[in-house]
Parts: sequence; C-alpha cells; structure tokens
Amino acid sequence: MSLLLLFVVISLAQAQHAKYVFYFIGDGMGVNQVNGTRAYIGQADAQYKDSVYVPQLLMTTFPVAGLATTHSATNRVTDSAAAGTALACGHKTYNHAIGVDANKHPLESVAMQAKRSGKSVGIATTVSVDHATPAVFYAHQPNREMYYEIACEIPESNFDFFAGSDFLDPSPEGKPSIYNMVKKAGYSIQHGYNNFNASANKIILLQPKGKDRHSVPYAIDSQSDDLTLTQITKAAIAKLSQNKKGFFVMLEGGKIDWACHANDAATVFGEVKDLDNAVKVAYDFYKKHPNETLIVITADTKQVVLLSVVVLTL
Repeated sequence: MSLLLLFVVISLAQAQHAKYVFYFIGDGMGVNQVNGTRAYIGQADAQYKDSVYVPQLLMTTFPVAGLATTHSATNRVTDSAAAGTALACGHKTYNHAIGVDANKHPLESVAMQAKRSGKSVGIATTVSVDHATPAVFYAHQPNREMYYEIACEIPESNFDFFAGSDFLDPSPEGKPSIYNMVKKAGYSIQHGYNNFNASANKIILLQPKGKDRHSVPYAIDSQSDDLTLTQITKAAIAKLSQNKKGFFVMLEGGKIDWACHANDAATVFGEVKDLDNAVKVAYDFYKKHPNETLIVITADTKQVVLLSVVVLTL
C-alpha cells in the first residue's frame, strides 16, 4: 500500500498539483465486493434482467486503474489500522498501529501535508471519528483501541472538518470530555445534516443526538433523519471549498467490511453502492472544476486478494 500512496503523489503531480483532492476509502472493499455489487444491480434492475450486460458503477468507469498488495508489515492479512496508515502515510506497519511505523515512530499523513501547504482538510467516515481509518490521518497511537487518546489529537491536527457517527469513548471517568476539549479548540459540534452550518470556523458533524454512536446505519437500514455518506460529502465540499487554496478530504465507507464479516452480501452491495453515490457528489464537483480536481478511490481490504483502485487524473 506504500506504493499506492506513491501512485497518489505521482497522480497529484501529473494533475498539475490538483487544487481539490477527494480520497475515498471503502473499508474492506476489494475487487469481489465491487464486481458483486455490479452483478447484484444487474439482477435487481429490470432493465438489465434479460441482458448479458453488467452495469457499471461510476467508480468503475474512471479512466486509470491500479493494483496493490495489502499485507501489513507483520501479517499476511492486514487490519484497518495498518492498512490505513499505509494509505495515509506511505509506510507499512504492524496491525493495530495508528499513524506510527513498525518502531512506533510518528508518521506524517498526506492530510497533514495538505494542511501544512495551506489547504483545508476534512476527515470523514460512516463509523466513529476515532475509528482506525479516519484516525490514521490525524493521530499517532500504538494501538487502534486507544479511542480516547486518538480523539484527543483532533485539536492538535487543526483540521477544518470531521464527520462520523460520534466518538466511542468521549467521557472516560476522571478525564476531560472530548466534547468540551474540541469545543475549547474552536470546533462547532453539529448533529445531523439538517443542522449543518458551513459558516462555522471548524466543524465536527455527527449523527443526530440519541443515535448509535458506533456508526451510521447501513444504507439498507437508513432512516430519513440518519446521516449518510452522500450528505457528509456535500457538507465537506460546502465547508472546505471556502478555502481559495483548495482542499484535501478523506471519505470512508466504513461498514463494507462489517457487512462482509457478517456474511451479509445484500448489505455489502448496498454499502458499495452507497460509497458510489458519494463518489457521484465528488464527480459533480469535478465537472465544475475539471482542471483542478483529483478523485482517488481505493480500499483497505482485509482479504488476501488484489486491491482495486480507480483514479480520475486530470
């Protein structure tokens, strides 16, 4: 996966230093999940039922594709922390590591580099903000289960936009509340897309109050008041595009892997389609800024298969 980050950096150079960068990650999404979703849509949609044609997802129509191996530095089968660190920082590391190398030394992520260059930065997911994949872009911890310590690094990152279901361990006994900590650092905590206000200085967009803090619902179960990845993508653009220097945003479809672990194929396909719907929002933005936008779509698959990557280069 370190080669993948190099591929992204080279693509950025070839894209005339893209002003706007979308980095989509399908957690646990490999070739099988993508092709399975296409076949599922083909069978479920009446217009394809009597045809040999397998419909495309938007992400599978992009003009440049590549493959990468997914093992971590210590295991044949990676986990989201090691895979995410490789995708974010360009170094393979041990399973459970968050933004640190195999010797537990901190690594700089591509998001941190973007922030240092003056761009606005957003980190978003359909699971919790302190989960492994989003965490590797802003935190440095030896273990992915250190949720409180991971969340404590949000103020230090000074990133402009975070989104997800909530925090997993926001108020441990005897320690300052994460909510109070981020508010003190200037973040506006907003619950639900209907309450989103892009004019706030820095934003953390969460599920409406009273919802499950672990994740937003699967797309197949989503209710009208639930936060969705499509809404999160729209919110990220509204906030981050205010910066004339551009932005970098990572957007994770975080529950593809969860559905795979549950052997629930229909839910897997719904999650892949949900990610593709968010990609459509980014693609609509690209059409307005065709010479300045880079879209990368990848995965941190846990399976011993080749990784599917699609890139729109300009």
